[in-house]
Amino acid sequence: MIRSTPMINTARLTLCAMRPEDFGRFAEIWRDPDVVRHVCGTPKTRGEAWESFLRNAGHWQMTGFGQWGVVLQSNRTLIGQAGFFYGNRCLGADFDDFPEAGWVLAPEGQGQGYGYEAAKAAHDWFDRVIPGPLVALVDADNAPSRNLAIKLGYDLLREAEYRDTPVHLYRRNGPPARA
Repeated sequence: MIRSTPMINTARLTLCAMRPEDFGRFAEIWRDPDVVRHVCGTPKTRGEAWESFLRNAGHWQMTGFGQWGVVLQSNRTLIGQAGFFYGNRCLGADFDDFPEAGWVLAPEGQGQGYGYEAAKAAHDWFDRVIPGPLVALVDADNAPSRNLAIKLGYDLLREAEYRDTPVHLYRRNGPPARA
């Protein structure tokens, strides 16, 4: 099982392990109200961001997969994260027993196809290295992420409520069929 974070290059992005020097930018992203609106609702304090930052790094050690930092190749700026994790959200065995996919981009990275580019590269890696079902939780009001989940081959599993917020739970049983 992989215990270090592999690097993935796409046409415009690099998915890589987050380094200690990335933490300032990571914290900046997670304190932006526009970023957290559909993820956790409340901007993260620096301490909460640090806990998340460490959890991302540790997830690779514990499970062999995790979240990558998403970096623009043009200027080496961290614009978000994408990858997989176990959320243990108490949403039922049909959801909690599977790795969960997630993606987050800073506002300046949104609307340019970076989310799909990063998430697709992460899913291609997962399908090669740790094939199997994946799940995703998307805020019911987050149309761009719902559309991205569907484009990545997820089907609606069910609607639910998580932390008093309506969400859509998705499942992907493997890579989508090629057109």
